[in-house]
Formats: sequence, C-alpha cells, structure tokens
Amino acid sequence: MFAARATGLFKLVGLCLVAGVLVAALLFPVVGGMGLASNRAADTVDQTSGELTKAELPLVTTVQDMHGQPIAYLYDQYRIPVASKDIADTMKAAIIAIEDKRFFEHKGVDWQGIARAAAKAGVDGETSQGASTLTQQYVKNYLAFVVGKGEQEAYAKATEATLGRKISEARIATQLEQKMSKDEILTNYLNVVPFGNGTYGVGAAAKTYFGTTPDKLTVPQAAMLAGLVNEPSRLNPGAAVEPAIKRRNTVIDKMRENGAFGADQKVAEEKAAEYKAADIGVVPDLRVLPNGCVGAGDGPVYGFFCRYLIDYLDKSGLSIDDLRKGGYTITTTMDPVATHAAKEAAEQQVPKTQEGVANAIAVVQPGGDKHRVRALAANRDFGNNAEAGQSAYSIPAEVTKFGAGSIYKVFTAAAALERGVAGIDRQIDVPSVYTSRQYGGTKGYTVRNAGTYPEKMTLTDALAQSPNTGFIILEEIAGLNNVVDMAYRLGLRESMQGVNSRGEPLKADGSNGPSQGDQYKRDNAGSFTLGAGPTSILELSNVAATIVSGGKWCPPTPVEKIVDREGRPVQLKEAPCDQAVAPEVANALATAMSADVKPNGTAHGAARGWDRPMVGKTGTTENHHSVAFLGATPDYAGAVMTFTDGVAPQVICNSTPPRLCGTNDSNGVFGGQVAAPTWFNTMRVLHEPLPHKPLPPVEPRYR
Repeated sequence: MFAARATGLFKLVGLCLVAGVLVAALLFPVVGGMGLASNRAADTVDQTSGELTKAELPLVTTVQDMHGQPIAYLYDQYRIPVASKDIADTMKAAIIAIEDKRFFEHKGVDWQGIARAAAKAGVDGETSQGASTLTQQYVKNYLAFVVGKGEQEAYAKATEATLGRKISEARIATQLEQKMSKDEILTNYLNVVPFGNGTYGVGAAAKTYFGTTPDKLTVPQAAMLAGLVNEPSRLNPGAAVEPAIKRRNTVIDKMRENGAFGADQKVAEEKAAEYKAADIGVVPDLRVLPNGCVGAGDGPVYGFFCRYLIDYLDKSGLSIDDLRKGGYTITTTMDPVATHAAKEAAEQQVPKTQEGVANAIAVVQPGGDKHRVRALAANRDFGNNAEAGQSAYSIPAEVTKFGAGSIYKVFTAAAALERGVAGIDRQIDVPSVYTSRQYGGTKGYTVRNAGTYPEKMTLTDALAQSPNTGFIILEEIAGLNNVVDMAYRLGLRESMQGVNSRGEPLKADGSNGPSQGDQYKRDNAGSFTLGAGPTSILELSNVAATIVSGGKWCPPTPVEKIVDREGRPVQLKEAPCDQAVAPEVANALATAMSADVKPNGTAHGAARGWDRPMVGKTGTTENHHSVAFLGATPDYAGAVMTFTDGVAPQVICNSTPPRLCGTNDSNGVFGGQVAAPTWFNTMRVLHEPLPHKPLPPVEPRYR
C-alpha cells in the first residue's frame, strides 16, 4: 500500500512539474535571445493553427461514367465532411462526455483536468483522466492524419509521449481557441478523427456502421461511435461486438453524468438504461467504400478503363497521390453500354479463363476536337487473381509485346497516298515472291505472299486482301522513314516513341533505347509494314478514329470533365489535337480501306449482315502469336487484338475457343477469325440505334 501511494506521489509531483512547464512555455516572456526563439516558435504555432482553421482534409475522389454514375472511388482516407448543422446533438454530446466534459469551459488546455489527474495519481496511482482536451486532440489528429497523411512515422511523431510535443500541442490548442469557436473546433474534430475500418470523420462512420447520416444518429449509435475514437481497432463493432457494447454503455453513462439526458436524475437513469439495452445496431456488412479500380460499379469490367484513366491523369498533371486526397469528381468518357458490349463480345470469342490467350478491345469516338474513349475491355476480368482469369494492368490501353500484323500496311498506303506515288484505284505490283535490295543489306530482304494473288491489284483491293509483296514494294517507293512517321502521326505515338523494340517503356536516361520507331529507321527494317512490333490496342483504335475524323489526331482521352472539392473546373495538360494528314488524304484512305468487309476481303466472313459504310483492316503476325482488326464508321472507331499472354508465347490455333498449340502454325488463327468477330459483335450493339452515314468523297487526284 505504501509503495503504491509512494508511486502515486511521484506521479503527482511529475504531473505538477509538467503543468508548471506547460504554463511557463505558454506564457514565456519575449526577452533577449530567448525571446527571439520564443517569437519564432510562436510564428510556427501561429502558422500551424492557421492551417487548422482551414483544414483541407484528405477526401475521396469519385470517378463517374459518362452519365454521372460512380464506377470507382480513390482515397487514402474515407471521409465525408459534414457541417455542424448536419451533426446530431447526440453525437456532439457523446464525444464531449467521454473525451472532454469541460470542453465549453476551458480555453484549449484544461488546467483543472490536469490538476484532477495529478490528484488522482496521488491517491491511487492512476493517470488516465484530464490529459488532453478535444482541442488538443484535434491538433494531434490533424498533424497525424492531415499533415502526416496517416503515415506511420508521422502518426508516431504526432503522438509521441514527450514534453516537447505536449508543449507544442498545448500552445497550438490555446491559440486555436482564439481563432475558432467551440462549435467549429468540435465540428472539425469530428471530421478528422479515425473511427476504424478505414473510415475517418463522423460522416463516413455513420454511413459505414449504420447506413445513415450524422444528423440522424441516435444516442446508442452516437455513443458507440464516440467510444471508437480512442481504440477503433480493438473496439471494432464488426468483429468485437461485446467490447464495443461495453464501451458504448460507458459512454452512455458519461452522457448521463454530464446532463445529456436532463436534470431529473431518475428520468436520466431510465433513459440511460433504455439506451444501454439497445442492440448494437451495426449493419450486417459494414458499408466501407470500395477503394481503387475494382470500384463501385462493375469493377472486373470497368477496371481496365479506370487503370488507363489513372495513368492518363498522372501524365496530365494529376498524380495518384493527388487523386487519393483531393476529393475530385471526375466525369469520364466511359460508356457502360459500349463497355459491356465489348466485354461480352471479347468473352464470346475467348473465354476469360482460356489459358494463354487474351482478347482485348478499345472503342474510341471520332471527332474533330476530341477523341473520347468509350470502352476498354478484355476477355480477362480486371483484378489480381490470374487463376480466375484476371489481370491488373490495362490490357487494352498499354503497349502489348505483340504486333498488329498487316494492319501496318495502312501506314504504308497512307504515306504513298500523301506523297502522290499511289492512288486508291491505281494498280500496284504483287509478285508471289519479292526480294528487296533496299532492305536487308547485301543479301536483300525476301518476302512471300501467304495466298495466291493476281500480279497486279488496285491499292483498295490490296488493302482488302493483304498481299505482303505489294506493300514491301510500296514501302520502298514511299520511303521507310515516311511510313514509320505516318504510323506515329496517325496515332501510334506511344508505340513508336514511348517504348523500345521489346515493348518496354523508355527510361528517362535513354539507357534502354532507342524507341521502336527509331530502331526501325536505324536498322532500315522493311519488315515494318508487316506489323510485327509492339502495339497498343487503344492507339490502333485511335488510328481508325483519326482516319474517319478527316485526318485530325486527338489524344484518346478518358476525361469529360473534372471538378475539385469546391466544384471548380480542373484543367489538364492534355496534348492538343493536330492535323495528322490532310483531310483529302484521310478521306481517300478511308475509302481504300472500305473493301475489307466485302467479298474477297479478309474480314468478309466476320462482317456477315453488316451493311454500313466502314473502314477496316485485319492483321496477323507471321508466327500467329497475335492477330488484330481495326475498323471504324463515322460514329465509332475500334481495334481488337488477340494475343498470347502466357509466360512463353505460342501459336494461337484456330479452334473453338482459340487455344495455344506450341510452334505448329499450320492451323494458326487469322485476324478475320477472332479479332474481327469481336469488333463486329461490339459495334452492332452500338450502331443499332444510329442512322447509316456515308464515308466522305474522294478527290480525283487520289484515285
């Protein structure tokens, strides 16, 4: 007993000394050199307390589809700020009763509370009462979760048990009380503090635990939330019901003691008993807001678009850190109808769990001022479970390791049209075998056709039937460098200048370069027109959009508009549109590409029943590791690529469904067999309500 009392007396002396030091620190006179130091400290306190009066809290960014429906949320702290008038008096009474019953009497630091704690320590050795006021707790939580962003090191520093921190906290709290009303401090406190399960602030807590809003909180609900503030993990009502109820009931008793249930003691006790008998009332499944690209909507389907959006915004001036704290509302260009149609079409051709075979599609809406990305989808679901057919990177948007095959012949045709060395009705030579002396060094570069063709064909027929030799010859005439540049200009900008020949993003120091486009030029590689190099499906789609937009290239944007937490528009650093080729060249190219869906065209089989004017081009790489289709109408453009996404690339065989078949390419799949059907099944859905639109006329000089 004596030892306990002695320990208590030591604590009493210690607390008295602490109280004295705090008073001295708060009232320290400004004299001499020490005065200068004190002035600087006061300036720091003033600046910090000024920040607390504004309290720009980390908020949730909401991502919406084109109709304004949420598809994802991005945040570090799930918080819904609320005004004082939107917080029930029950909540205010509960938090004051359990945390700081003299809140309306002190001026930021509760000297009576400190003295009471010291006295209690002297009697029984306990030191749990009267340590920090709500104002001090607000300072501590603001420094930990707003300034420190909730990071472990910042939290440890904001809560460290040192005299220096307590002095600083007390000084800031005292000054804060001179700048803000008690109600403002209480409201800000309730908007900052964590309530467990990833929720911060009473707005998010009310929704998470009770599916309600703070203005509707009952006494038992408010008491439970108030009880969570000190130990939200230990008192988690979703997992530890009994400790949470016990703590809630303690808060209710404190509310009664503090007069929250009226002055009549008997009535107050009856009310308290009634409140304590209530069920915990927590919703069966805690309504924690989903975080990230799995999202609020159909995450496995929408996630690829969301991933592209985040990457696009990062390049345009909004980092993921900005998004997770800024409280933006982002209205995207994503069309849920187009996205689900694309997803269904991709899976119809290749099931999501088909080992080693990915089938991805991008849909872009053409335009002279903006190219809106309407859908990014794949047979895979978006997610981290590969065994369930999921992928966590944006398959349709990133540059794949595989090529688009003969689709690249479009760039050769465009360069030839622009330079006036070809016309869409003029014939080109199509030998069965051709050895180029311009490529391949001293040995030359020999190519063969995969099928039988006449010796001469019009450019239009050649694009539809895709002989290899004719386009090698045309590439010689148009110039390889011009063809590579044309691919970049029409839309393969990241594919040509953002990655190397292995499809790896270029490092800032250039150590893994050159770019793919520069590599083709440096090597004088005539194989470029056969499309074996890494290619982005989204960029292919945007190539088609550029062609049917009169040659106007615009970045494929996922953003319609962004507003900040105050509703103010946010401007992005997006690349401006540019006239990639003259409208006359684009229009001629569009007509030249219109025969692929007609008899003898490589996409004719997939286009059965399609009667709209369109441009199209299939592609198949030589080893059948990937196939593709690019197509567009004046309303929608899109591209599909089917490729091997396993550890070791193999031939994709033409079977139902397509499968990997090692190195045997005798039954390899072609672009018209998987990729093209995916495109047409998607586009039939999108075009059904739309009138037919013709392709633009062709000027005679390009005939």
